[in-house]
Amino acid sequence: MAVSGSALADDILQTLSDIGRTADADFPIAKAALYLAAARLPGLNLGPYERHLERLTKEVADYAGPGTPTLADQYEALVQVIDRRYGYGGNESVFDDLDAANLARVIDTRRGLPVALGIVYMEVCNRLGWSLVGLDFPGRFLVRLDCSGERKILDLFEGGRELLPPDLRGMLKTMAGADAELQPQYLSEMTARQVVLRLEDNIRVRQMQRGDLADAADTLALMLTIAPDAGHLWREAGIVNARLDRVVSAVEALEAYLKCAPGEENGYEASLLLQELRAKLN
Repeated sequence: MAVSGSALADDILQTLSDIGRTADADFPIAKAALYLAAARLPGLNLGPYERHLERLTKEVADYAGPGTPTLADQYEALVQVIDRRYGYGGNESVFDDLDAANLARVIDTRRGLPVALGIVYMEVCNRLGWSLVGLDFPGRFLVRLDCSGERKILDLFEGGRELLPPDLRGMLKTMAGADAELQPQYLSEMTARQVVLRLEDNIRVRQMQRGDLADAADTLALMLTIAPDAGHLWREAGIVNARLDRVVSAVEALEAYLKCAPGEENGYEASLLLQELRAKLN
């Protein structure tokens, strides 16, 4: 990741823009999350966070030992070092704390949302050449560790607890109701970009719930910097900016949405809103 010194605001936005042009396969998950954190914390020195991730990676590798680690070796090394030695985890209070979705603050406090914890684990695994991917499970971010045809689904918020099908079914029913049943899409693999967007969306949702529309618009702008082709984000940005009476920004966002996602289900409503907003500019 190689970040040194205090990143300036223009440098941060330029780096995020560069990340936004990166292919999904090469998307730098921790770098993206840390620069998003720096965008909210002026003067933040990212160097210590990079060194911390380097140290975590080395200690996990040392714990796993020489040679090619098995799935069990990888799992034990990750949990013993990141969860038990360094104390990364979560509790119910983090769900109301915006800092729990800010990777720099998560590293500072060792407390974060499930997806923030996932980014720490995923970055370590990426550096070691291990396969750990995020899963788009309803209501709780989970990860899957794969090695030599074997796999474990883990809840990092619960200390890296392995989840078997009955556990997943029970968790789903708790989140979605007694009639909910497991579906293949609930365990679909997320790209690294999608994982970081899920992290940011936790911030956006809480800002919207609090009525902080201007902050939510800023968050959407940051999300679009790393995902410029995400049509649904352009639509949301258009709606939020329209509510703020930022007509020019709303028009630009809705035009981008219609260009990115032609023929989408919500396209007609977006077109009507766009016409109304354009009329205000005349």
